[in-house]
Amino acid sequence: MDEDVTSVHITKGLTSSTILDLIEEYPNLEEITCCPSIFNRISKNYIDALDQLDITVSKKYNWGAKSKYSSLEKDVLDLVKKGKKAKEIAGLLDISQNKVYYLLRKNKQGIKFSNYSKKHDHEEVKSLKEEGLKPKDIASKLDIPLRTVYYILNNK
Repeated sequence: MDEDVTSVHITKGLTSSTILDLIEEYPNLEEITCCPSIFNRISKNYIDALDQLDITVSKKYNWGAKSKYSSLEKDVLDLVKKGKKAKEIAGLLDISQNKVYYLLRKNKQGIKFSNYSKKHDHEEVKSLKEEGLKPKDIASKLDIPLRTVYYILNNK
């Protein structure tokens, strides 16, 4: 029994048993809405009887499914703005990390996480190259693999 609900949208024909179920489930019911095709099939006797109970029946288009993630999306966005990483958000909200990424893509938020951190200082490698050191010398001076030096120098 939900006493807070005062308006209900139905998607099936209104019958006497449906009316009784609605009144029993929603004691403070004031309005029943339905699409025009269903409204046109409701008996005038049912509408009059509901009107005597101070319950109005009206036409209303209720197109499209409602988002099932709306509050979850807001929570994810708030946590991202606070600087949390996707893995932390997933743990806090008890959802998968993929769902965190999905909700951000769904909201068209171009948010990038700082999960990727550079192991080596790219600027230092580039400055040593500008000073005239060869890649092999840079690799031995910074104690990093030679292929990493080439990777850094070739990616602009």
